[in-house]
Amino acid sequence: MSVTLAPNAPPTHSAEEIDQRIQFLEDDKIMEIDLSDFTLENSADVNVLYDRLEARIAETGEELWFFLINYRGTKIDPAAWFAHSRRGKDLNLAHSMGTVRYDASEDTRRQIERSAGTDNFDPNLFADRDEAVERLKSMPSKRRAKIVHVPNYSVEEFKNRITFLLEDQIVDIDLSNITLAHSRDVNDCYDGVEAALEAQGGKWYFLVNYENTKIFSEAWVQYAARGKAANETYSLGSVRYAPGSETETDIRLRAESGGFRPNIRNTREEALERIAEMKRGE
Repeated sequence: MSVTLAPNAPPTHSAEEIDQRIQFLEDDKIMEIDLSDFTLENSADVNVLYDRLEARIAETGEELWFFLINYRGTKIDPAAWFAHSRRGKDLNLAHSMGTVRYDASEDTRRQIERSAGTDNFDPNLFADRDEAVERLKSMPSKRRAKIVHVPNYSVEEFKNRITFLLEDQIVDIDLSNITLAHSRDVNDCYDGVEAALEAQGGKWYFLVNYENTKIFSEAWVQYAARGKAANETYSLGSVRYAPGSETETDIRLRAESGGFRPNIRNTREEALERIAEMKRGE
């Protein structure tokens, strides 16, 4: 079941404000996130927060960190909880070696514990920072153990799913019945797509078939980053069609803070109509 997001709710925090709340303790491999006296009013606030966390991690050149989160005086409004839980799960699965939270209010503590029960993770809630840091120091680092994902597809398989409709200036990208389980699958996907685009040259309207496509939480951070880069380089505009409810929800969440319209349609015909509208400037 997809979730309807409030389209007109702007974020109440800036990227600059959020950056001041993020620091990296390199010796301890900890990313510290200070959410003290911080309010997440809506999903736009959540998406700006997680966009900055993903960007700052990318800037370090290290994929894996321990997460230390200060929840003192944090308020998460009901309109923000779904996005917070979903984006937080994606970030943790992609980049966390262990996450510890401390000084949460009773309301926030109960909500985190409810989410933990639903999503099968340890909430690791502590009374103060010292206890939280000690817990992190007891966790094993995964950095030395190189993570090798077994690819589910080849780059060539993705290249073969690209069709150029030359007269319409459309590139048809068929991701139907594909499961992107991790970052290796994502990179193989975009390596194939970008190789085809580079060989053809120029910019195109992207027509993306998401029928029965599955993108695991572990893959979403990399999928969003590679998709943004590909769009900036090769796309005149993108229209997506036939996503399942889970994929549609993730696309809409990313679009809310990513500065792009999700342009999701039910069928290929409706998607082509939307591209025609875009060409007319509508």
